[in-house]
Amino acid sequence: MRLRTMAACVVIAGMVSGAAIALSDFMSKEPVPPELASAGKWMPQGPEAPQNVDILVTLPATAWAEDAPDLDPLPLLQVAFADRPVQAIEPPLSTWSRDIAPGETLDFLLSEAGLAAPDRAKVALALGAEYDLRRLRPGHSVTVASTVDGSPRTVSLAVEDGVRIEVVFGEQLSTQVVAPDPEIVTLAGEAVIDSSIFAALDEAGIPARFSVDLAQMLGGTVDFRREMASGETLRLLWREARVGEDRIGQPELAFAALEIGGSLYEIVWPDDGSGQATIYVDGEVLRVFAQPVEGARLSSVFGRRTHPVFGNIRMHTGVDFAAARGTPVQATAPGRVNFIGWRGGYSRVVEIAHGSDTMTRYAHLSAVPEDLAQGHRVAAGDVIGRVGATGTATGPNLHYEVLVDGRPTDPLSDDRLAEAAESDADDTAALSRLAEARALLNQNLGSEIAETTTERL
Repeated sequence: MRLRTMAACVVIAGMVSGAAIALSDFMSKEPVPPELASAGKWMPQGPEAPQNVDILVTLPATAWAEDAPDLDPLPLLQVAFADRPVQAIEPPLSTWSRDIAPGETLDFLLSEAGLAAPDRAKVALALGAEYDLRRLRPGHSVTVASTVDGSPRTVSLAVEDGVRIEVVFGEQLSTQVVAPDPEIVTLAGEAVIDSSIFAALDEAGIPARFSVDLAQMLGGTVDFRREMASGETLRLLWREARVGEDRIGQPELAFAALEIGGSLYEIVWPDDGSGQATIYVDGEVLRVFAQPVEGARLSSVFGRRTHPVFGNIRMHTGVDFAAARGTPVQATAPGRVNFIGWRGGYSRVVEIAHGSDTMTRYAHLSAVPEDLAQGHRVAAGDVIGRVGATGTATGPNLHYEVLVDGRPTDPLSDDRLAEAAESDADDTAALSRLAEARALLNQNLGSEIAETTTERL
């Protein structure tokens, strides 16, 4: 029974298989649609040849990767490491800078720059260790460099003569003083006087402050208002200290020549710092004169004025020369010291007698030489004190007076000192200095520096 069943299954399977073969044979004889036939023949095409070129490169349609030549792998780039450590990137700094104005203090400026009270105290102590902060005056400047979050990095104080004191913030506060090494440059220029010496110098681009020096030198000899007509030519030679293009300090006159009323007046200033100037008329020595403060600024003249301390109208019996505290004060003419001491608002004073009727007074002094005593003889240019701010003074300055028979006279026009200061020097040496000054003036007037003087100043 079981054998029959198995045989029947074999027969049935054979019949099914035969039917499948017949059906397959029938289907294989049906035609293939053209779309399928075309798609079956597709092969990838080679890249299209470039157009509009002189050289055409044709690749075969069946270019396969395995047909490409073997290429060696490119070598890896070697990275070189520097021996020195990588520098840290400094954060950007903002800079604040301003000149000190009258009445302002260092603490006020540092507060305006954004420094906190503890930092301001540290800066003041550091700067005060290198510079007497009582000498601060208008024209000095403060520069603060800070990070974006307001933390100070450096505070710099620029004072006279190009000196800069710098405080650097770090792990510890440090201070350094930067003093320039200036170059002394000699310049020359000419000015035609039409109205006044001051206006002529200013128009010619020459430092107008020289008009004070000239008035002081010639004021007792020449009446500028009456004797000067118009069109006189003033020729000047002066020295400047420079660091690069920046002028350090005030310029100093070396030589001046001015013809008035048919007479030639010439002045030679020395370069030894003594301040003694020799005045010549028509080539002969007239006298020697010394300025009371070399390089100072005339801040107040003789005559009635509003008193800077009391505010009322008072007679100003002398002239004031503004200068830094401690600047040497020199006798303007030979004489004898007849008083050293204190006189009311003048405070510390030195008075020098020049003959029986003329006296010069030097007031607001901060110090007097220890070896200077009443009765001592002094020559023109001798140091008799130091500029200060003692008494009723608003700042460091010298109050300089000339008294004739006890009455104050204008120091810039009185001629008594001219008589008292007649030179005892060797005329031969004086004339030699005049010849050298004339030659140097002519040389510099013809130089390129002289030609560009008015463009610079």
